[in-house]
Amino acid sequence: MPGRKSRLSVGLLLAALLAFATAPAATADPAATATTGGIPSVGTAWGAPGPYEVDVDIEAVHTFYHPRSMGASGERHPVVIWGNGTGAVPGIYSSLLRHWASHGIIVAAANTPTSNFAISMRAGIDVLERRNADPGSEYFGRVDLEHIGSAGHSQGGAAAVNAAIDARVDTAVPIQPGPLTDPDLTDVPMFYLAGQRDLTVWPALVKALYRDSSHLPAVYGEVRGAGHLSSIGDGGDFRAPTTAWLRFWLMGDENARGFFFGPDCVYCGDGDLWSGWERNARALAIPGPGGV
Repeated sequence: MPGRKSRLSVGLLLAALLAFATAPAATADPAATATTGGIPSVGTAWGAPGPYEVDVDIEAVHTFYHPRSMGASGERHPVVIWGNGTGAVPGIYSSLLRHWASHGIIVAAANTPTSNFAISMRAGIDVLERRNADPGSEYFGRVDLEHIGSAGHSQGGAAAVNAAIDARVDTAVPIQPGPLTDPDLTDVPMFYLAGQRDLTVWPALVKALYRDSSHLPAVYGEVRGAGHLSSIGDGGDFRAPTTAWLRFWLMGDENARGFFFGPDCVYCGDGDLWSGWERNARALAIPGPGGV
């Protein structure tokens, strides 16, 4: 469909220009002083910038988004490996990836525009393993290799599921994922995200992947009014829920638990954000706050 491809190309170019704009200074809820796994709490301000300033290192195979002061208070930083949509580069998603880094996450974004098989994504873990063990590296002893997530958009969303076949990956966030993947190959918790008005990856396609994930804890969220390009740039309405999910599974942030789990989960009743929301039986079995 030439018209759709033309609109996609224009949208990606505009997003790229926006993504390279100067990111806002990191801020956090001043009342949130507790720490979770060594990473400062942000209360429940998932969509606001986190407590870390961010540096970006653009290399041949990966672009790394990371806290500028890694390990300054003895903390270690979990990892997210990222996959781009078809024809895209990490800069298209720069503001979203910076946002996650401001919350204390090291993001290893594969530079490839064809990420589906997740080869370069998984190689990002290898790079960080080496640097974490290298006394001459700024990453030395500062990477939490026990807590790794995979995430991506469109083709990269499928790649996020494919990357989760790696035993080192603990959770995945497929954003508007393409169909070339098989959830049966992994058993990590999944947060599937669709866009209500996505005409490229229809919500029904994302829901089919979700329904094929009955063997693992899975949540399906359909963002109200979102099209296929709504998640690029700063992530739009995808930003806060993905941040909350990653903080819960990679940092053990208990402030995020009640947004997804338990009988009174916050996101379950948020009809302004979601046009569709489901949790499968394994997700329903995860207790909410207070073990309820």
